[in-house]
Amino acid sequence: MDTALIEASGAVTTAALLVAAPASGQGKTTVAAALARLHARQGRTVRAFKCGPDFLDPHWLALATGAPVHSLDLWMTGEADCRQRLHAAAAEADLVIVEGVMGLFDGEPSAADLAVRFGLPVLAVIDAQAMAGTFGALAFGLQNFRPGLPWAGVLANRVAGERHADMLQAALREPAQWLGALHRGADFALPERHLGLVADGDPVDAMARLDAAADALEATPLGQRSIDALPKARFEAPRSPARIERLLAGRTIAIARDAAFSFIYPANIDTLRALGAELAFFSPLAQEALPRCDAVWLPGGYPELHGPALAACNGLRTALGAHVAAGKPVWAECGGMMALFDELATASGEVHPMWNLLPGR
Repeated sequence: MDTALIEASGAVTTAALLVAAPASGQGKTTVAAALARLHARQGRTVRAFKCGPDFLDPHWLALATGAPVHSLDLWMTGEADCRQRLHAAAAEADLVIVEGVMGLFDGEPSAADLAVRFGLPVLAVIDAQAMAGTFGALAFGLQNFRPGLPWAGVLANRVAGERHADMLQAALREPAQWLGALHRGADFALPERHLGLVADGDPVDAMARLDAAADALEATPLGQRSIDALPKARFEAPRSPARIERLLAGRTIAIARDAAFSFIYPANIDTLRALGAELAFFSPLAQEALPRCDAVWLPGGYPELHGPALAACNGLRTALGAHVAAGKPVWAECGGMMALFDELATASGEVHPMWNLLPGR
């Protein structure tokens, strides 16, 4: 990292963007991950964040940056946490990328609120496949709806061809706002399923898709900008964080972690360790035994995609029953709780026996 400016006050200035859109499904993750991969493979340190609660988009941003991706949300994590994480990232990175959530102004607080609060220049991604002149109206509205919104420019996604791109660029009131166009391309489209993007696929294919997206972005005005020519943000030094008492020292928490139980925020892992807990990860899909522990955490994920394998976890079923009978806690979230029921029924009508700790299906 050699591009950040660190002041005597502790404030840090570095290249930074908040990638937003008028709605979900416009291509924010593709563009954010492509930009991160483009600069990371050129040897730069990139740190990425995701607005709001999300386990899937951060998977792709983590692949692109090679680093954990934390949530930034003025409601969920709070302003102080956002300020500390942005400052820490800026101090070690050449580029900070924040991916917004839903539309730019959706939610209270919204991605726009985050951009204004921390001076993050907004890169708007618009799915332009079914429009021409209206592209300019959308871009103008996004830029000017909120007074004082830091603005970087606009990028068109899923464009039909060069002539279409020219029409979109001509629709802008300010030509300098044009940061390029990504054409329709299945080679870098990120795979989806219900709840969002796929986060448990072939890692080789995933990196190939990210590289293809980075290649496409590299041909745009945004991709051709040097790191010094990218918009900058200045992050004030945060107050010293409160001391965390090691309330879980000497305790072991067993955490299921595999393709069926993958919805885990890195910040929660960090917090448990800061509290002094010893963490023991295990994979139910790999038929791994429940570690010796004081508590069990079963995160969310996609147990419905792994019904037969989870049904075959006879040893784990017995161990969890003994754990509960001993009065020890189990924390199960979403898909993790689904595995605790008597049965799991899939959308296709298949029914699989589960772990019998909660009655019902």
